[in-house]
Amino acid sequence: MSKQLLCIGQVYPEPASSAAGIRLLQLFDLFLDYGYEIIFATTSSRSQYSHPLENLGISTVSIKLNDSSFDSFIKDLNPSIVLFDRFISEEQFGWRVEKYSPKSLRILDTEDLHFLRMARQKTAILKYNKFSKYFLNSDVAKRELASIMRSDLSLIISEVEIEILINLGVNSSLLFYIPFIFDKAILTHKKKSLSFEKRKNFIFIGSFLHPPNLDTVHRLKNEIWPNIYSKIGGAELHIYGSYINSDHFLLTDKSINFIIRGRAKNLDDTLSSYRILLAPIAFGAGLKGKIFDAIQSGTPCVMSSIASEGINGQFKINGFIEDNSKEFITKATQLYHDKELWLNSQQNGYNILKSRFSREIFIVKFLNHLNFLKENLNNHRLNNLTGLILNYHTLKSTMYLSKWIEEKNKLK
Repeated sequence: MSKQLLCIGQVYPEPASSAAGIRLLQLFDLFLDYGYEIIFATTSSRSQYSHPLENLGISTVSIKLNDSSFDSFIKDLNPSIVLFDRFISEEQFGWRVEKYSPKSLRILDTEDLHFLRMARQKTAILKYNKFSKYFLNSDVAKRELASIMRSDLSLIISEVEIEILINLGVNSSLLFYIPFIFDKAILTHKKKSLSFEKRKNFIFIGSFLHPPNLDTVHRLKNEIWPNIYSKIGGAELHIYGSYINSDHFLLTDKSINFIIRGRAKNLDDTLSSYRILLAPIAFGAGLKGKIFDAIQSGTPCVMSSIASEGINGQFKINGFIEDNSKEFITKATQLYHDKELWLNSQQNGYNILKSRFSREIFIVKFLNHLNFLKENLNNHRLNNLTGLILNYHTLKSTMYLSKWIEEKNKLK
C-alpha cells in the first residue's frame, strides 16, 4: 500500500476565513513533511478564498455524493490513510471506504465537537468543563459519536473534549489529542508588532457564518462595548471577519465607535495594530483560532471561559478570563491602560504557545501512533466492538439508501 493520504473534505479549506481551514493545512503540512502524497477530494466547488492546495503539491479531485464512481476511485487509489475533515464527510463516504479500501486507516478530524457546540448554543449556561448527559439528547450527538466510534482514530483538538468523550464512554484508544501546532519559526520569532504606546483600540475577529461569532458581535454591541466606550473616551471597537454581508454592516454604530470593517487583508498585520482583542463568546467548542492569532501578533485578550477553553492549561493566560459582564468590562478597561499588565499578558501568550502548542511536542508521538495502528489495524478494529457493530449496520443501511438515491437521480 502506497504512502498516500486521501482527505475527503466537506469544503475546500479557507485558512483566511476560519480556524478550520488553518487546522486542516497544519495537518497537511505534517503529513507532507513525512513524505506522504496527499489527494484532496470534495463534492464542493472552490471559492475565491479557497487555498491553492496545488501550490503545496497536493492534488485535488472532484467527487460525487451518492454515486458509485467513488467506489472505483477509492478501490484503485487504495490509500494507506483516509482522513475525513468532519463527521458529515465520514457519514457520507466512510462506508464506501470501508467496503472498497478496507485496509486504509480511517481517521476523523473532529475540528470541534459539533454536538457540544450545539448543546451550549441551546443553553448558553453550561460550564466549559462540566460533563452532562444532556449532550446526548440530540440527533447530532448520536451521529457524531457514532462517527467517532466507527473510525479507527479521531483527532481531538482540545483536552476538554477528550475528557468529555471518555466520560461519554468512548474508548481512549480511538482518540488522539492534537491541537493547533506551531513550528519553531513562529514560536521563537518576536513579532515586529507595534509597541503598547503605538497600539490603540479594540478588535474582534471571526467568520460571520459561525453562529458563536455572530452572537458575540451582537453581545459586544448591545451589552459590552457601550460600557467600555463610556469609560475610555475616543476608543473604538473594530469588527473583522469573513462572509460579512450588507445586513451585517448595518450593525455599525458610529455614535459609540462600533465599526464593522469586513475581511482583513492581512490578519497578522491588522491584529498587531490593536491593543486588545475582546472575545466574550457565550458558546462554542474546540480551540478558538482567534485567540491563537492574537497571541502570535502579541495582542492580549479579554475573553470568556468558552473562548479560553483548552488554551492555557496550568499557565497564566494572555490577559483575562471573565464570564461576568461587569467584571469583563472592568478587566478590559484595566488592561487597556496598564502597560506593565499588558506586557506581562503578551509574554504569557508567547509562553503558552512555546510550552503547550509546539509542533515538536506532538509530531513524533502522532506519527509513531499512526505507524502502530497501521501495523496492528486488524487487532485494533477487533478491540473496538462498538465500531464493528456500527460499521456493519451503517454499511447496510447507508449503502442501500445511497444506492436508492443514486438510482432515483438517474431518472431525473
